[in-house]
Amino acid sequence: MSKLQIPDGYTPLLNLKQTEMGIKSIKDFFQINLSSELRLRRVTAPLFVESGTGINDDLNGVERPVRFPIRDMNDKHAEIVHSLAKWKRLTLAEYEIEEGFGIYTDMNAIRADEELDNLHSLYVDQWDWELVIGEQDRTVAFLKNVVRRIYAAMLRTEYLVYELFPAITPQLPPEITFIHAEELLQRYPTLDAKQREDAITKAFGAVFIIGIGAPLSNGEPHDGRAPDYDDWSTIGEDGYPGLNGDLLVWNPVLMKSVELSSMGIRVDATALAYQLKVRGKEERLSLYFHQRLMNNELPLSIGGGIGQSRLCMYYLRKAHIGEIQASLWPCEMREQAKEQGVFLI
Repeated sequence: MSKLQIPDGYTPLLNLKQTEMGIKSIKDFFQINLSSELRLRRVTAPLFVESGTGINDDLNGVERPVRFPIRDMNDKHAEIVHSLAKWKRLTLAEYEIEEGFGIYTDMNAIRADEELDNLHSLYVDQWDWELVIGEQDRTVAFLKNVVRRIYAAMLRTEYLVYELFPAITPQLPPEITFIHAEELLQRYPTLDAKQREDAITKAFGAVFIIGIGAPLSNGEPHDGRAPDYDDWSTIGEDGYPGLNGDLLVWNPVLMKSVELSSMGIRVDATALAYQLKVRGKEERLSLYFHQRLMNNELPLSIGGGIGQSRLCMYYLRKAHIGEIQASLWPCEMREQAKEQGVFLI
């Protein structure tokens, strides 16, 4: 069931030509800044991977990947990626990337089970990145340091947009606020997870919520996270579980929080075994990716994804992600958007 929200009085600040110019400028500028901040080299990524290897991202464990048979491989099945969380770690090993350096790539995915609305599309485009770290880096402090460096690239990009289009004034605060999901729950105990995100992000402008995936004191995780890439169970120096999180900003057009990035320190062999056991997914230990990780054949790493269309949507003050990317939308959504002056590409 699709949902559409067009704010009252919304009028795009940029026409189609300006929008396309803005998209290219943002993408070119941001990825250069991201790669220099984190010392990442660009690599080529797959659109699909072999089914049954455990390489594809399982997201929340219920989304169905788009599958197809390959005639020249005896109808062996491949599946369109959901993201490249595990593929990147394999690539770090294959490319023998040294500690302190990493990779990034343009990730294009299809998520056929996505509920379509202003922020969610069948088509997902993001910068997927992964950085080799040492055992000493598996801390909340290191996680925060990386988040601050990514946020610095975001601030510089926002200023670029202002230089190109002076009508779009900067909105991001100079510093990003950190809070653990448990602290967020204690701060807003009567609100659900999404309402808590809106409240904290409205208050501070840009927030990184730590600890996505582990159950909180109310027995529920703040949000879902697969058990085999982010480490959401290891107790950090803050006393809470989780070495991962989500980066959110306050969207002044939609007047709600928007997640721009999901990232985290990745599981080591101990965390992988524990998280698979907790989720009842221990059968995955027989898969290619999981065996290599359990055999310590993959480097320790931190990584994540940064939504390209969402980032452009935020910077260019668009109300719908379909104003940024070409995708498929229900006819009624297109018609409703058109009636309100919003053109979906």
